Amino acid sequence: MSGHSKWATTKHKKAVIDGRRAKLFAKLIKNIEVAARLGGPDLDGNPTLYDAVQKGRKSSLPNDNIDRAIKRGSGVGADAVEYQNIMYEGYGPNGVAILIECLTDNKNRAAAEVRLAVSRNGGTMADPGSVSYQFARKGVIVVSKTEGTTEDSILEAVLEVGVDDVEERAEQFVITTDPSEMVSVRTALQAAGIDYESADVEFVSSMPIQVDAETARKSIALIDALEDSDDVQNVYSNLDISPEVLAELEND
Repeated sequence: MSGHSKWATTKHKKAVIDGRRAKLFAKLIKNIEVAARLGGPDLDGNPTLYDAVQKGRKSSLPNDNIDRAIKRGSGVGADAVEYQNIMYEGYGPNGVAILIECLTDNKNRAAAEVRLAVSRNGGTMADPGSVSYQFARKGVIVVSKTEGTTEDSILEAVLEVGVDDVEERAEQFVITTDPSEMVSVRTALQAAGIDYESADVEFVSSMPIQVDAETARKSIALIDALEDSDDVQNVYSNLDISPEVLAELEND
């Protein structure tokens, strides 16, 4: 789940630990393939590909897989791929807004799997525009808290480039920026010696809603079911989970 709720990082860690590594790798590879197809195979000249590769490396995706994905995406070899990007909209329990991003080579299969996951997990599909109006594309850069990395050091590093917000969380700082500024922000952090966990362009809701533990559980179950589909690349929501509710979920 993206959109950077406080559950996102916990969920990502669980995905690697609990045997879902193969599905995570498949989605990372698809991201690399699409980035290479759209912008070419040169990492220095294709910042989207650079970020996709960095994300793969930070998730322990083997270099051979990365190299093959770049070749496939850029049309090298007989197994070159072509994907469609499709967005679906829906509602989860208690009206939680859901935006579902698919990358697929079979539109009918993707639509069927999305509808099945939504209907089986207490959600409903929505007409185009019903949910998406509240989401905007943002560059989201996550920096781990380490010795010497503070909010002040981050702000000093990005002073000359455009950032919308720097939010401090338990173990991280989350920087949001206009997507057009994400490369500049990432580069400024690197120049200051500040490493980052991830740098992605995401859909972020302007209307987050705080939910109780039961609604959070049901919403996360729906999102998990959607993300189990190989065609679903990202799921964004306006779910806002408080630290108290998050602590309760982590004890489940």
